[in-house]
Amino acid sequence: MRDLRRNAAATLKLCGCAERMICARRLVRADELHIQKLYLTTCVYSARLTMLSTIPIDLSEIDKKNVDKEILRASIIAELDAINLYEQMASLTKNEAIKANLLDVAKEEKTHVGEFQALLLQIDSEQADELEHGKREVEELAEK
Repeated sequence: MRDLRRNAAATLKLCGCAERMICARRLVRADELHIQKLYLTTCVYSARLTMLSTIPIDLSEIDKKNVDKEILRASIIAELDAINLYEQMASLTKNEAIKANLLDVAKEEKTHVGEFQALLLQIDSEQADELEHGKREVEELAEK
């Protein structure tokens, strides 16, 4: 089992953060709880390095008219990242109070995504148009 865990850890390092759980599940189904903990630890460690507590782009290189758009997009990314983290932790805990709290906080983050998206759509007409175009495409595909 130790070799399986070592191999799983090595493989997880090669995967992107979003792919880690899929890789882990394929590696060792019999030791799933350990792999989930390993995944969460890896993501939390990774988050310390890449979490959006700082803006992930150099705003000085962005055209001044686009800075607000980039700020809103970075904010949306940060909120989506938080949603994923809270929902993953909720799926790992056995404590119902912790689970309920994590899921409630994740739900609040979804509201924040909506707020930032609404602001972005107010200032970026191309984004608003493309969002509507995407909705129509989904509806058309669903009708087929």
